Amino acid sequence: MEGGVSAEPARFRAWMGRWPTGVSIVTAAEAGRRHGLTVNAFLSVALSPPTVLVSLSRDTDTEPVIARTGRFAVNLLAYDQRPLSERFARQVPPEEKFEGLPIREGRLGIPLLEGTLGSLECTLAQSFTSGDHQLLLGTVEQIVEGREAPPLLFYRSHYGESDPAGRLTLAGAPP
Repeated sequence: MEGGVSAEPARFRAWMGRWPTGVSIVTAAEAGRRHGLTVNAFLSVALSPPTVLVSLSRDTDTEPVIARTGRFAVNLLAYDQRPLSERFARQVPPEEKFEGLPIREGRLGIPLLEGTLGSLECTLAQSFTSGDHQLLLGTVEQIVEGREAPPLLFYRSHYGESDPAGRLTLAGAPP
């Protein structure tokens, strides 16, 4: 193993890019206004009770809504939903992100994106601050099945590509 280097933010981000992640959109709602953002830091934590973790930047407009309402959804994106991922990653007013999209309201009153692999409706169990992010543990209250398709992946600052047979190619992969 080679020697180590300092873990400055840019180097750490590049190093973490070596690990492929799925892409999701976390959504929330408050007082009739929808909020959401693209997230790739999402994972299953426990089966009993079903618990997930998402990591949100503390400078987003979505994180405080979740803190106040105690509810959020995780919408898992399919391989062909890159434009949706890019839309929710932009720094624009929340209503622009949802404009013209097919959405349904979940059982907990959270906007769920149509056409995804599925959605998890969660209640906030715990929240922790870690650096510039807020780690949210959510108890899964409702599983909403979506379509069968390969997932949207992110690797080395690139989206994965898929062919009609569902084979995934990771752009930016070393030869």
